[in-house]
Amino acid sequence: MFNLIRRDVILQKWLLLTFIPVIVFFVIMDSHPVLTFLVASVFIPFNAFAYDEKAETNILLNSLPYTRKEIIASRYFGAIVYMILAIGVTSLALFVSSTPFAIQDIAIAIGLFLLFASFTFPLFYIFKPGYIFYVVLISFLLLAGIGPPIVLFLAENLTAITDFIYSLSIPVIYTGAAVIVIFFYAVSWGVTTIIYQRKAF
Repeated sequence: MFNLIRRDVILQKWLLLTFIPVIVFFVIMDSHPVLTFLVASVFIPFNAFAYDEKAETNILLNSLPYTRKEIIASRYFGAIVYMILAIGVTSLALFVSSTPFAIQDIAIAIGLFLLFASFTFPLFYIFKPGYIFYVVLISFLLLAGIGPPIVLFLAENLTAITDFIYSLSIPVIYTGAAVIVIFFYAVSWGVTTIIYQRKAF
């Protein structure tokens, strides 16, 4: 499985040269740290899916001595590895540029990335290759743009829920959020594994 994760990095070695400039761009544009962390986390895993769509890599992968469970596991586990590395590099870039950020920003970005991955990873195995990457990319940009205003609108209008959340302690909120995110990621992993095992290549 480790070799499958390493494969994604090797295949994207030239594309990764744009990774740092993208992060620097968001830092220079004074984007919110959460958005910067989120974009950095999405970069490698979703580019790997985009590459596989173009090259029809799944046919090759299924000819290698790996089970379909291992192939999917490398996707989900690899996404976590890339996310951690991306957050490390982004934190360094923000630190060098003297841009303030907090642990909460990292935690929120991790939660958002894992939730987004949970809902989109299965789509790459449900729909035919060709357009799904662009659909996911546009969805990500739309959510990044309209997501915060929607959250603020709901917070202002659903006061009962907002008051209940405010009544909870910070550790309880973060623990609850972590449990929900992990649950969705685990379910997505299982669903994608079932889809991939039944898929014909």
